Amino acid sequence: MRTDSFDPLDPRIDLGDWIEDAIRWFVRTFSIIFDGLQAVLEGAFDAVDTVLEAPHFLIMITLFAALAWTVRSWKLAVFTVIGFYVIASVDQWSEAMYTLAMVLVAAGIAVLISVPVGIWAAKSTSVSNAVRPILDFMQTMPPLVYLVPAIVAFGVGVTGGIVATIVFAMPPGVRFTELAIRQVDSEVVEAGQAFGSTPRRILRQIQLPLAMPTIMAGINQVIMLALSMVVLTAFIGAHGLGREVRSSLTRVDLALGVEGGLAIVILAIYLDRVVAALADRAPVVRASRVRD
Repeated sequence: MRTDSFDPLDPRIDLGDWIEDAIRWFVRTFSIIFDGLQAVLEGAFDAVDTVLEAPHFLIMITLFAALAWTVRSWKLAVFTVIGFYVIASVDQWSEAMYTLAMVLVAAGIAVLISVPVGIWAAKSTSVSNAVRPILDFMQTMPPLVYLVPAIVAFGVGVTGGIVATIVFAMPPGVRFTELAIRQVDSEVVEAGQAFGSTPRRILRQIQLPLAMPTIMAGINQVIMLALSMVVLTAFIGAHGLGREVRSSLTRVDLALGVEGGLAIVILAIYLDRVVAALADRAPVVRASRVRD
């Protein structure tokens, strides 16, 4: 830190030091909250990871394929069987399930936060104006930068990776939800109001169902961003496919990099197609429903 006087022609503001001191003070002051959050996140991750890894991989492939067939088609089911069997055959099953568990936990929490915030922003112009620059900042910040405060708050390991992933993946969920609610036909909303429906009922029975395809597109983006960020969390000690990719870089192991990268691509395609299929199956709501 410089001790000389401020020179307007050669300025130096210790902004980074100020922010670091503020973050460390915040973590020390609210250490009980951070400890509780870490326990909750680790418990949720361990539960999901156990569910995914405990059964034999053939059982899990069957379940994944059944889900794909149910929501999309037999073609996606066939791809699922082949793709996930390839993951197991290159000895990446455990790492892939670890990565999938992190994605499910982080993306699930990100959706639970971003969708209500998006609805709130759609209902309030002041909230929208306040949230927009924050989302711009979150989306333009390089992904690796999120890992630094995560280490300070939670140390190395899975918890810091999940928190960094949640923050990184939230913006599309907020933006798509706000856009979806605002694009609902005003005449349909007015029809609901004419029938005497309350704002909460209009939101639940008209706006959300009509906005669901766009909201699901936002959730899809949240999941894809979560997957990309989970891979980077290997730099702060998280396991999974990201660790395989990092190891391939440090050891210049092309074979390991190809296997880890292929497993990531298969997971990404599967998650994208399943969520997109769920979006296509979103119900269509007619204005006459508000009479019921």
